[in-house]
Amino acid sequence: MLEVLDFSLERGGSPLLEGASLHLQRGGFGILVGRSGCGKTSFFKALAGLLPRRAGQIRWRGKSVENLAGLAASMQQKDLLLPWATLEENVLLPALVSGRGGPGERNRARDLLKRFGLEGFEKFLPNQVSGGMRQRCALARTVLSGREILLLDEPLSALDALTRSHLQREIFRLQQEFGRTILMVTHDVEEALLLADRIFVFHGVQGGIEELLNLSGTKPRETDAPAVVKNRKVLLEALERGHSHAA
Repeated sequence: MLEVLDFSLERGGSPLLEGASLHLQRGGFGILVGRSGCGKTSFFKALAGLLPRRAGQIRWRGKSVENLAGLAASMQQKDLLLPWATLEENVLLPALVSGRGGPGERNRARDLLKRFGLEGFEKFLPNQVSGGMRQRCALARTVLSGREILLLDEPLSALDALTRSHLQREIFRLQQEFGRTILMVTHDVEEALLLADRIFVFHGVQGGIEELLNLSGTKPRETDAPAVVKNRKVLLEALERGHSHAA
């Protein structure tokens, strides 16, 4: 299990988050939603060890850890691809850094590029493809990292609706195939309801993190399924409460 206990952050000397906690089963898919600017990205950066925390504890599989830097692969909103490397080389980067750049890893990288709709573009440079294609490449690189936990900060936000729907299903299949624990930020309520095992609502400083929905059933879910329709109303009401509280 991934446990974040009584977490507190500050930004510019002011509190950003006070005493927030969340729990996610190993192999689970948690999604964090909340209004823009409430600190979700800063929270992710603190989990990854990129920002200091003022207080709190992180536990993974029952053991206390300083951060998730050695356990999680983190994908930020910007693709952060190396401009001089091909898409295939960018996907392979985590494997090369850890000494796993053999033929097997290269085949896995090509398979991921194909699954993410980038077959035929393996030798292209990042500036030769669209922003959405670069984002898909960055997602493939994150998956190939081999880390147990994936921290995904709006990984599909730059994609068109059809590609986004395809990759939502692909992320779910990859999670099942590789048994990863995923914690993802999204602004898309539908995306959260279709993919998550557990949905957390980020209310910012005063409200902290609310563990709102614990979902079950076959995934990806259908948008018109009765449970999805019911939970959509619950989630939207929770977001509205958080917005009113912040205002």
